[in-house]
Amino acid sequence: MDILTKQIQSEEKIKGSLFLSELFPCGTQADAREIIKSQKIKYPDASHVVHAFIIGQNGEVMGMSDDGEPSGTAGRPVLDILKGRKCTNTLLSVTRWFGGTLLGTGGLVKAYSGGAKKVIQTADEQNAFEELVEKLQFCFSTDYSLYKAIKIALEQFHIYNLAEDFMTDILIKGEIRKDEFLILAEKLKDMSNGKIKL
Repeated sequence: MDILTKQIQSEEKIKGSLFLSELFPCGTQADAREIIKSQKIKYPDASHVVHAFIIGQNGEVMGMSDDGEPSGTAGRPVLDILKGRKCTNTLLSVTRWFGGTLLGTGGLVKAYSGGAKKVIQTADEQNAFEELVEKLQFCFSTDYSLYKAIKIALEQFHIYNLAEDFMTDILIKGEIRKDEFLILAEKLKDMSNGKIKL
């Protein structure tokens, strides 16, 4: 299961109608409501702001809306594409500005699912998805003599948001995959003869 790390968008014109597809990282149903609300405020002239979302550790919470399009022609196809990507904590909205030509139910399904596919493809091209893994925050300080060796050791782990503060000692903090935390703790303890506690 993957999660989205940044906002992505793509657009296309179909028979005069403009379809703007956007992906948002989204952790809760309250976040989803806020995103949709802000989308409707941002695009007051849009005909429809269709959306679908998947949330939760196992993608157990799902929602969608056709936003006035014929039932089943918009929200459902967008959700199906999102489910097919095997991602969670992600909201996909497709905003439509009507261009004067009716697309029919088949045309709408094709347009909305096509928009959803395109924005997901763009996200994949930009490496905007990462594997959902449980992370733990860590923090430790070291003296300057061990700094270089510790930097090399850290490269063997999956570390996120690494920050260093150079004072009397060096304070190092960040996040690490939960399954690697104890291994790193043990390695730092060995390297420092028990002085470094993670």
